[in-house]
Amino acid sequence: MNNMRMLAEEEENDDGTEVTWEDQQRINTFSKLNTRLRGIEERLEELKQEKEALDDLSTELELTDEDESVLYKIGESFLHLPQPRAMKRLEKDQAVLSAQVLDLSAGAEQCEKEMKELKVTLYARFGRAINLDE
Repeated sequence: MNNMRMLAEEEENDDGTEVTWEDQQRINTFSKLNTRLRGIEERLEELKQEKEALDDLSTELELTDEDESVLYKIGESFLHLPQPRAMKRLEKDQAVLSAQVLDLSAGAEQCEKEMKELKVTLYARFGRAINLDE
């Protein structure tokens, strides 16, 4: 029964490092930041796909005649818009999307910065007894 060990004996940490309330708060903060970062990364991926779709749409709209009416999706509905108006709307949507990507990227960088600081502190305190990597 003793043969089933998760860590080798030399890797076990028996130094008895006590986890203080402050340490637990740092660990909790790291976990929250990690969860937030994963959500931001998922949303960024969705926005990148949406941006690609808008870029493709831009190319398609440039090929249409200016007198043609095109179907343009706004929310959950499709509306018939004249080609010049659809192009203006598309440019506006692309600008909004780019701003969202910038905001999310800044949020991701902030999370990563805070997580890096917490990693330094927690690894200094607990060494190999704590794993903060994925």
